[in-house]
Amino acid sequence: MVRPRKGLASLRFNRLDKTGLLLALLISLLAHLGVWGGYEAGKKAGWWQKLHWPVRHPLGAQTPPPMVPKTDPTIYLDVEQADTVAPKQAKYYSDKNSRAANPDAAIESNQPKLNGHQRDVPKTEDAPRPVKTKSATPTPPQKQVDSQPAEPKPAGLNPGTLQPGKPADQSNPDSQPKPRPRTVREALAQQNKPPGLELQQEGGVKRRALASSLDAMATPFGDYDRRIVDAIRSRWYDLLDSQQFALDRTGRATVYFRLNPDGSVTELKITVNTVGELLGYVCQEAIQQAAPFGAWSTDMRRMIGTNYREITFTFYYY
Repeated sequence: MVRPRKGLASLRFNRLDKTGLLLALLISLLAHLGVWGGYEAGKKAGWWQKLHWPVRHPLGAQTPPPMVPKTDPTIYLDVEQADTVAPKQAKYYSDKNSRAANPDAAIESNQPKLNGHQRDVPKTEDAPRPVKTKSATPTPPQKQVDSQPAEPKPAGLNPGTLQPGKPADQSNPDSQPKPRPRTVREALAQQNKPPGLELQQEGGVKRRALASSLDAMATPFGDYDRRIVDAIRSRWYDLLDSQQFALDRTGRATVYFRLNPDGSVTELKITVNTVGELLGYVCQEAIQQAAPFGAWSTDMRRMIGTNYREITFTFYYY
């Protein structure tokens, strides 16, 4: 018969061992809960985003600069001061390039300072609306010539080459010579420019020029869209003049339409109107009557890639 040796330890945990093990498990659980809770709290508070951990690169390697997405401008601008150099980025597009400039600027910002009286139309100078000349008045009937023969001139007088100058016709203002501009601003004002009021905006740019200008990029659609703008604007003025509307309201009317590849217009509708139903209808008719416009070229079809262009045209009444 074999008897167990004295002093052999038992495999069962005694009370003291159980207490120590439970205490260790509790401490481990509290530590894990503390780490997890601190991570979640820092994530919600944004602590970890503020930390910039050092990043090690191979010798001579440099981090490439972040890519800035380049967006094409979507707002057409009548460029009045063209430039041969295109801006790096621009909010407006046109048929010619233009770079932001100011005659003088007290501060430096990303847009020029303009001292106009409206905040809706991107325009750098005031230009009056063209006034239609009235039809020529019928010429008065000529006086009947006296049938008596003219008196003979004295024999000793030679008519000579100097004749008395004929006075200018005071009744026709077009025959009067225009005063010579004394300043560059006056000379620019006499040029044929699209009508409108100068924009009002705060700012200032370092680039100096005799007249203020905005950043605009010449695009392949700039010349095509310029002809559309001119056609609609001319038809709009014709409708207002023909009906002699009382332009006593201020505001705007925005018309949406689809321009098709053949130059036709579809889905014409007014989306914004603060000038009343009648003046809004005039804006819609100006587009409808000015169409169809020119057909798209092959390059335009390839660049657009769709069967239509979505256009919003805004008319401003001031």
